[in-house]
Amino acid sequence: MTGSLTLPMLGLILFCILAETAREVCFKQTAGEGTLLSALAKPITWLGILFWAVELFAWTAVLERVPLTIAFPLMALSYVVIVLAGAVIFKENINLRHATGVFLVTAGVACVGVTGL
Repeated sequence: MTGSLTLPMLGLILFCILAETAREVCFKQTAGEGTLLSALAKPITWLGILFWAVELFAWTAVLERVPLTIAFPLMALSYVVIVLAGAVIFKENINLRHATGVFLVTAGVACVGVTGL
C-alpha cells in the first residue's frame, strides 16, 4: 500500500460509489413487489447483484492501495449520491434536515479527501 490517494484510485472509488448507487436503485425498483422469490425472478434484481459483485472487486483493489482511513470515508459519498438518486428517480422528498445531513456528510468527505491527497 502506498499510503496515499492517487488519481486512478480516486477514480476507482468514484466507480465504486456509482456501482453502489446503481445497486441500490435496482434493489429499490424490485422492493415491495411481492416476496423475495418473486424479486429474485426479476432481471433488475440480478443486475443489482451484478453491480454488487463488480463493486466488490473494485473496492478490494482500492483497499490494496489506499489506507482504509482515507478510502472508507470517501465511500460516504455514496450516501449523498443515493439520496440524490432517490429524489430524481423515485421522486422521494428531501426535507431541510435531510439536506443538511447530506451537506455535512459531503463536507466531511471533502475534509478527508484533502487530507488524503
